[in-house]
Amino acid sequence: MTNRIYIAATSQHVGKTTCTLGIFSALRQQGYHVGYCKPLGQEFVDLGDLKVDKDALLFARMMDFELSAEQHSPVIVGSGLTTAYLDDPTRFDFQGRILAAAERLHAQHDVVVYEGTGHPGVGSVIDLSNAQVAKALQASVVMIAEGGIGSTIDDLNVKLALFREQEVPIRGVILNKVLPTKLDKVRHYVGKKLDAMRIPLLGVLPFDQNLTYPIMETIRRAVNGVTLFNEDKLDNWVEHTVSGALAERGEIIPASRTLLIVGFRRINDVIDVIEGMGNSEEPSPLAGIIVIGEYDFVPAFLADFPRRDYVEKHRIPVVATTLDTYGAALKISRIEVKINLRTPWKVQRAIEIVQAHVHLQPLGY
Repeated sequence: MTNRIYIAATSQHVGKTTCTLGIFSALRQQGYHVGYCKPLGQEFVDLGDLKVDKDALLFARMMDFELSAEQHSPVIVGSGLTTAYLDDPTRFDFQGRILAAAERLHAQHDVVVYEGTGHPGVGSVIDLSNAQVAKALQASVVMIAEGGIGSTIDDLNVKLALFREQEVPIRGVILNKVLPTKLDKVRHYVGKKLDAMRIPLLGVLPFDQNLTYPIMETIRRAVNGVTLFNEDKLDNWVEHTVSGALAERGEIIPASRTLLIVGFRRINDVIDVIEGMGNSEEPSPLAGIIVIGEYDFVPAFLADFPRRDYVEKHRIPVVATTLDTYGAALKISRIEVKINLRTPWKVQRAIEIVQAHVHLQPLGY
């Protein structure tokens, strides 16, 4: 049985956190006392007396354990750290921190799941690449890759090279975000190649559109916006985006989670059109509104916004930005959606997908 599982990935945003959540939960459901650690963190949360990686905080809240920076997030790469390390590596004992965390965690748990950071080479600048960390931990690696065939196999071969160089055992591969219509084909051909490489294919996860939807808070940050109304509804998720010009022509899907991007001088007319599309007692199709305007337009907007009644009735979050329609839409299109504390429904969905499609028998469970 592998009691040190290191979850790595071929690149960012391919599903490390999704798979880590699912594997952690599956092991716990089998009765194992499971520990978690993010050895190297890049995006941290400052809780005042506690600075930890955001994924460590997510796991502590969602999996209900008491968070300790020393155990669950031992190294954070903050601003200026890499150059300070390069100037004088002897000032830092990063590996010592990670090994101390591992020692405490393994004394308390049957198995520990380590979540890697970015692609396999991330951390190399401070001698903590994913491969170097996995080797120091004496952990076995489960590699996550986006599902395809030729490009996936090529990418896996390159990204596994760092682990081969460190002589770290690869105990399995999970393919994520595979189109449902191609699951069997991808499983067959990638599995065939992995068999030749003597690496088990642990699972093939279907692409789930629901996990790609951003919430309004993520959108607000992307457009550098200010919330004007219903800040408590920034957890609303968005499935469609429409401009004010299209909405005025009635090109909006009723009863859907739609984001409206509209100029502040046109918003009243657009809301009149949207309200006239359905029964007044029906839910609004709007999950949120981005109001655009130049310079300091907010006072003028608030002074001349008679449709605030509609926004308050349907509890629609309204965010103001000085970007134009194209600029806002471009920023939103570039959002990389991540599972976080504001999307607990995504956490549950991720766990369900992994448990339905991943087999842990090659890991000894």
